[in-house]
Amino acid sequence: MSRVVIRAFEPGDLVVAGRLLAERQSRHRMKHPLLPADYEDPRLALVEVTAAWETEGTSGAVLVEDGEVTGYLLGAPKPSAVWGANVWVEQAGQAVRDPEMMRDLYAVAAAKWVAGGRTAQYVLVPDEVELVDAWFRLGFGAQHAHAVRPVPVEPIAMPDGLIVRRAERGDIAVLAELDLVLPRHQALAPVFSAGEVPTLEEALADWEESIDDRDYATFVAERNGQVIGCSIGCSIEKSSAHSRLAQPDNAGFLAYAAVLPEARGNGAGRALGDSVLNWAADIGYESVVTDWRVTNLLSSRAWPRLGFVQTFHRMHRMIGY
Repeated sequence: MSRVVIRAFEPGDLVVAGRLLAERQSRHRMKHPLLPADYEDPRLALVEVTAAWETEGTSGAVLVEDGEVTGYLLGAPKPSAVWGANVWVEQAGQAVRDPEMMRDLYAVAAAKWVAGGRTAQYVLVPDEVELVDAWFRLGFGAQHAHAVRPVPVEPIAMPDGLIVRRAERGDIAVLAELDLVLPRHQALAPVFSAGEVPTLEEALADWEESIDDRDYATFVAERNGQVIGCSIGCSIEKSSAHSRLAQPDNAGFLAYAAVLPEARGNGAGRALGDSVLNWAADIGYESVVTDWRVTNLLSSRAWPRLGFVQTFHRMHRMIGY
């Protein structure tokens, strides 16, 4: 039997952790080739592990089998009350050759996290079935999805009876209303999000300032002359949640989409998503990224139907309940 040791992560572990992360990215890209190939290079992977290690408050563990480091886990808190007394394992925060051993790594790393009061725990898990299962058997459940798809080869047609066009200054009032639709929806069952809902005045002020920003493509859907929904596309570089290992080369981002509650069920949401896909293809992007709460019944069904395939699972556990 091999001799297994799990101990605290140390600075001397960074180089081998970079190699393990590069191996993980290579496996991940076999299933999701749109993800960036750069991080299959251990030198670039090392940069990401080093950044994770140098984040304030980081701690973790390494797995040593017969003297060789074969896995690691790193977590750090986020300074935001919305996440609770938290710790996060981010994109570069884990890699292991045997997914089952992630449970052992967590047992060591989490002991320190919980002792420090970090009982709201979040982990971004690459879409590897055995690794996701290991986290599931640690009491973590799915919370959020990160996904990607290639741009359409041919323009997607809009449904009859619906006009989708670029937003104008005259749309600001309804755009502000639509800004509140998604956070209000997320606060309801079965999501029950505690995220802050902006005021209408705040949304109006934001649109007055940003409506002419060329970095964002805002679309509105009209039915019978009334705007009933909107969607926003931009470069993936605008999204901090889809950076580095999760950021495809030359990608657009479906940043937001919402339809007024009374207007749902007529294909407006799909048409708005398709409009961002068409825009991304016209711009010359090769793929489009988006994300959603998996407990949001509308978005968790709409975006896979548009061809988005999940690449990372954000999983969550609350200790002590």
